[in-house]
Amino acid sequence: MKIFTSEQIREIDALTIQSEPISSIDLMERAAGQLYKWITAKFNRSEHIFVFAGPGNNGGDGLALARMLSESGYSVEVFYVKFTEKTTSDWELNRKRLGKSKITTFNNLTSIDQFPVLASDDIVVDAIFGSGLTHPVDGLAEQVIEQINLSDSIKISIDIPSGLFGEDNSSNNYNSIVKADFTLSFQFPKISFMFGDNAPYPGEWLVLPIGLDNNAIRKVDSPYRILRNDDIVPLLKKRNTFDHKGNFGHGLLISGSYGKMGAAILGATAALRTGIGLITCHVPSCGVSIIQSTLPEAMVKADKKENLISEIGDLDAYNAIGMGPGVGTEPESQKALFNLLTHCKKPLVLDADALNILSLNKEWRSLLPAGTILTPHPKEFERLAGKSLNGFQRLEKQIEFSGRYNCIVVLKGAHTSVTTPEGLVAFNSTGNPGMATGGSGDVLTGIMLSLLAQGYTPYNTAVLGVYLHGLAGDIAAGESCFESIIASDIINCIGKAFNSIRDNGN
Repeated sequence: MKIFTSEQIREIDALTIQSEPISSIDLMERAAGQLYKWITAKFNRSEHIFVFAGPGNNGGDGLALARMLSESGYSVEVFYVKFTEKTTSDWELNRKRLGKSKITTFNNLTSIDQFPVLASDDIVVDAIFGSGLTHPVDGLAEQVIEQINLSDSIKISIDIPSGLFGEDNSSNNYNSIVKADFTLSFQFPKISFMFGDNAPYPGEWLVLPIGLDNNAIRKVDSPYRILRNDDIVPLLKKRNTFDHKGNFGHGLLISGSYGKMGAAILGATAALRTGIGLITCHVPSCGVSIIQSTLPEAMVKADKKENLISEIGDLDAYNAIGMGPGVGTEPESQKALFNLLTHCKKPLVLDADALNILSLNKEWRSLLPAGTILTPHPKEFERLAGKSLNGFQRLEKQIEFSGRYNCIVVLKGAHTSVTTPEGLVAFNSTGNPGMATGGSGDVLTGIMLSLLAQGYTPYNTAVLGVYLHGLAGDIAAGESCFESIIASDIINCIGKAFNSIRDNGN
């Protein structure tokens, strides 16, 4: 599913109006109708609804919604936040339609002293600013937003929380953005929803289809995607009756050190649960008996060092290599990674301490084999690429890093982002806060090693891997709760995640 900048969404709107054809006011009516359906399905007529409308088309959506709700028997008051004399033509038309209904109370709010008293069981609909906003909110609108945020009412933002920019909020004033409980975004989520520093504002966001033209969506080019089940189903390879373990690859997982052998067990188990044919764990000598007694399905190759990784050896037998979980950053382990980078001709995924070693030796970044997958969390990426002020700037660094070093970066988070050397960005839509637990990243490394060994391309490995990993975590949360999830629960739900992807794709 492509997602777009605010400017591109306006372009798609215009192309829809031109090609369907449909008037802009009728497109607004369609959007308001979707808002109406969602609100009436969730809230009954006992609640009092306050619509705060600005002078633009976002305010026009709010006026159309207010009319529909009033005509359906809801108690609605509109407060027009009048900080300018200018309004759009569609706003004016919806104002006239609202006046003709003679049901809704319409108030001009020209001073903050006119702000209504809001009760905790009231519903506030935020329709002050849309996604076209390019400067921080000030004046009367800022005061209104502050009062909305101070209330305990249920807050619903139309398309985007007022005050939030669609993409980069580096120059924004975070004190003048509506903190919504729900954001009903038209057709696509906004790019700014993908970043953790903006999380307090959209609340729970949902995408409402408003029938924008499919040809227009295809025509407008965007490097941004959000992964959905329909994107993932075509990537899954089918197994044939006469397939054998040799058809599904042999992976080498370089992992573990004294006291951290659990990382190797989690990674190898995840690889096996994801369908790899064979897995060999290269571990310190102290870990051989741990692996063989805990995971009999795995083969083990012992390092010559007792407690750490020092020398990996020949790679010819393997279809893909993974390194990092639990290896530590000792000088011998650093040398092992250097030798791997200079000799590896196989698909490669690096995580955890492999990334920390790379950060300690930044000149080695240029040695990364083409298509290598890196799976840092934000702090690991900061050590690799430098500090960023916010999520959008970090994404820009991520895109630049992927291009400069010809690699795929999987930056882990609530909406894990996958970037390619060509500049493509894919945000994941699965996963939950319960996955913020030790070993969850080791599981992802094992999943990706497995997919690489089975012959998936690095990009398909990355997007399928993060989606599958997050979905397994969602299933685990559904069977228990966020607080009780451990990494092994995610592994145990990988099979159910595969089934869910296929079942929802039929």
